[in-house]
Amino acid sequence: MTTLLIAEHEHDILKDSTNKALTAATALGAEVHVLVAGGGEGTKAAADKAAKLAGVTKVLVADDALYAHDLAEPLAALIVSLAPGYDAFVAPATSRFKNVMPRVAALLDVMQVSEITKVISPDTFERPIYAGNAIQTVKSRDAKKVITVRTSTFAAAAGEGGSATVEAAATAADPALSAFVGEEVAKSDRPELTSAKIIVSGGRAMASRENFAKYIEPLADKLGAGVGASRAAVDAGYAPNDWQVGQTGKVVAPELYIAIGISGAIQHLAGMKDSKVIVAINKDEDAPIFQVADYGLVADLYQAVPELTEALGKL
Repeated sequence: MTTLLIAEHEHDILKDSTNKALTAATALGAEVHVLVAGGGEGTKAAADKAAKLAGVTKVLVADDALYAHDLAEPLAALIVSLAPGYDAFVAPATSRFKNVMPRVAALLDVMQVSEITKVISPDTFERPIYAGNAIQTVKSRDAKKVITVRTSTFAAAAGEGGSATVEAAATAADPALSAFVGEEVAKSDRPELTSAKIIVSGGRAMASRENFAKYIEPLADKLGAGVGASRAAVDAGYAPNDWQVGQTGKVVAPELYIAIGISGAIQHLAGMKDSKVIVAINKDEDAPIFQVADYGLVADLYQAVPELTEALGKL
C-alpha cells in the first residue's frame, strides 16, 4: 500500500499542517510519497524541505502556473492523474483541502473520510461528529481512500532526517472550470492560528472592532500569540474571517487558549477544546466556557484584560 500526501505550502514555506498530516499518513503502515504542487517561486524549495521529512520516500513536484493560485479543480485533476499508483490520498483538513479533496473523491467515485483523529488500521478510522460530542468509527471498503486529517490531534513529524528522492510530476490537463482573477491577502506578524502555541480569542462581548484592537491584540502581542474570534464576533464584523475558531472556522489545539468574552457555544468549543490549557474570562459565571476551562475568571473583561496586559508587561 502506497499513500500520497498532498503538501500544504506557501511558496518555499512547508506548513506545519503537512508535518502533522504526515504522522497520520505513516500510521496507515504504507510507503508515503509527498506531492508538492505550485507555480513559480519557492515550489522547488518547498519540495526539498518535504524530502527531509522523516518517513517520506519520494517527493513529486508539480511546478506549473496552473497550480500557482490554489485553484481546486486543476489540483484535483492532478491528484486523480496520479491515482493509479496509490491506494490512499491524505491531506490536512484545512480550508484549501476542504475544497480539493471532495472533488478528488467524486472524480474517483469513492467516499471521503473527513477530519480523522485516529488511524485504527489502514481502512478504519475515528472522526468526530456532532460538533465533537461523539466519535464515529468509520471503515472504508473503497480500493482507494481519500482522507483529510484533523491536524490538531496529531503530533508533527520530524522535519529533518529524511532523504527522499525528488521527481517531477507531469502536469495534468486543465479542466478549465475556474480561473484566477485576483486576491487580497491579509498579512500579519502574529503566528498563524493553526500552528500558534498561544491563542487569545475574543467573542461577541468585545462589542466592536475597536475593542478587539484595544484589548485583545495588545494582550496577544505581549504573549506572542495568535488572535482568534468566535463566529458571533466575526459575523458582527468585529474580526476578520480568518480569525474564526470553531466548527465552521479553524480547529486549533494550542498549548494555551485564552477565551475572552466568549460564552462557549458548542460550535466554538468544537474548534478549541483540545487545547492543552484553557483560560476563560467572562462576567457570566454560568457561561458554558467555564465547563471546559482549566482556569476561569469571572470579571468584567474591560477591567481584567488591561490589568493582565499591564502585569505581563512588568515581567
